[in-house]
Amino acid sequence: MKDQASSLRQMVKREQNLKGRKKVSPNNSLRVVAVSSGKGGVGKTNVVAGLALSLARTGKKVLIIDADLGLANIDILFNVRPQLNISDVMNGEATIKEILVDLQENISLIPAGSGISDLTRLSDAQKLALLNEFDAIDGDFDYVLVDTGAGISDNVLYFNIAADDCIIVTTTEPTAITDAYALMKVMSLEHGYKYFKLIVNMVKSEKDAKRVYFSLSQAASKFLASAVIEYIGYLPVEPGISESVIRRVPYVNSNPNSEFTKAMTKITGVLSRSVPKNTDSGNLKLFMSRFAVKKTGKSVRKTKK
Repeated sequence: MKDQASSLRQMVKREQNLKGRKKVSPNNSLRVVAVSSGKGGVGKTNVVAGLALSLARTGKKVLIIDADLGLANIDILFNVRPQLNISDVMNGEATIKEILVDLQENISLIPAGSGISDLTRLSDAQKLALLNEFDAIDGDFDYVLVDTGAGISDNVLYFNIAADDCIIVTTTEPTAITDAYALMKVMSLEHGYKYFKLIVNMVKSEKDAKRVYFSLSQAASKFLASAVIEYIGYLPVEPGISESVIRRVPYVNSNPNSEFTKAMTKITGVLSRSVPKNTDSGNLKLFMSRFAVKKTGKSVRKTKK
């Protein structure tokens, strides 16, 4: 067991050193973005779908990892019914390429299901095998969007900490704002994570969104030392969004000229132009290793100051 644990740590270190020598251009390196929320019902999965579609329209190849346990519904939004998920890979019954679902051009999905909850409980040998599976699709994508669960469970925290960027989705509702702050507080004070991107969803105007941003930003500057919240945009409330979910058609696809779609395109542009906060980004296998090797809530990752 000690030899396996040592091999796992050496593998992670080797991946980090190799990344440091490659000097990959930001335009050619993989970018992993975790999308989270403090509570459910804020439209987080719709945001993930919209980001994926907007990025795909610019020619980027996007992989979505559905890590929202119990509420996994990316497949519903795209009207697909996956037969396999990451549990089948962990059990040795399928390869990572066999479980990939093509949602549409330039967008693929890893249906995680309940298997995600078992990742941190795998043996070191199982982790090595799983990481080698992810190595098979390294270089196939420009962006990985991780649709995490809501709240502050270990899985949510670990995915956020391991990703290159963490996007927090909230609304103008007081409970959503309070829970968004609670998520950032735990990540900042207990895990040392300091950089957050904010999207305010379901608002009537950007003025309302900016109020939410200023409220969270002021609280962070007062109580979360060195934490930075970057406002990257808002998404307007539109009645047709609920109907599109019922019809299992992504709203961005069915309403390409809507204000929501225009706002999503703007957010995608802001995200694309920003610099990832994680200093060792650019590798899917490395991202999964940062997640999988965690045994405690303490973070050892480095971020740019």
